[in-house]
Amino acid sequence: MNEKKILAFIFSVGVLQAVIGQNNRINTNNSIGWYNFFGTFKISEKFGIHTEYQWRRNEMITQWQQSLLRVGINYNLNTKIQFRAGYGWIETYPYGEITLNGMGKDFTEHRIFEMMQLNHKEGIFDFSHRFMLEQRFVGRYSAADETKEDEFPLLNRIRYMIRVQIPLKGNDIKDKTPYLAFYDEIFIGFGKNVNMNVFDQNRIGILLGYRFNKNIRIEGGYLNQTLQLGRQIEGKNVFQNNNGVILNTNLNFDLTKNNKQNL
Repeated sequence: MNEKKILAFIFSVGVLQAVIGQNNRINTNNSIGWYNFFGTFKISEKFGIHTEYQWRRNEMITQWQQSLLRVGINYNLNTKIQFRAGYGWIETYPYGEITLNGMGKDFTEHRIFEMMQLNHKEGIFDFSHRFMLEQRFVGRYSAADETKEDEFPLLNRIRYMIRVQIPLKGNDIKDKTPYLAFYDEIFIGFGKNVNMNVFDQNRIGILLGYRFNKNIRIEGGYLNQTLQLGRQIEGKNVFQNNNGVILNTNLNFDLTKNNKQNL
C-alpha cells in the first residue's frame, strides 16, 4: 500500500471540502475536549474483548457534546490484521450555536459496527489503516412536542482512518518510549436516509504519547473535527469546525496468563 498516495488523497479531500460550496454554507466553531478510555482484554490466542468510553465535551470541558460507550469482540488473524465487531451506545447533546438535532434536543443512537485494521512498519514509522462499517439507528422526534425519540431510522456510514506513529527515542515504540502520532479519519454516509451529509465528517489528530509498558499507554494533543449536519438551513449546508484537545488512556490486559497460572 502506497502511503504517499493515501495521504495525498486525504489532503485533496480536505482541500476540496474547504473550497467547494463556500458561498452555500454556514460555518460554526466550537472548542471541544475529548477524554477517552480504551481497554483491551485478551481472552485467548486469537480473541479479545474491546471496551471504550469517550467523554466528549464542548467548551473544552464545561458542557456536554457527546457520550460514547462501545464494546466489541476482537479477532486477531495475525500480528498485522485484526477484525472487530460490536455495539455502541451514544448520547448526543444540544451543544453549539446550531445543534445537530433541528429541535435543539438530545438524542440517542444505537450503533452496530464491523472493523478491519491493517498494521505494518516502514523503517521507524508504524502505520495502521482502519476500515469501519456502521449501521446507526439514530433517534429522531416526529414532532416538537415529543419528549422522547419515537423513531430510529437506519443510517449507514463507512469510515477510513490512517494513523502514523514514530518513536522519539530509538527505532521502535517499546517500554518507556515517548512517541508522536498523526491520524486522519474520513466518514462517508450512504443509503436512503443519508440526507445532506454524504460527507459526514473528518477528524485530524496530532498526539504526543508515552508507552509505560505493554499494558499502559497514554497520549494527548490536538483534535480537529469538521462535521456536516444532516440538514440545510435556508438552503445552505451547515458545518461545524470543532477544535480542541484529546486525551487517551490505553490499557491492555492479558487474561490468558491468569488462566495458565491457575491451572
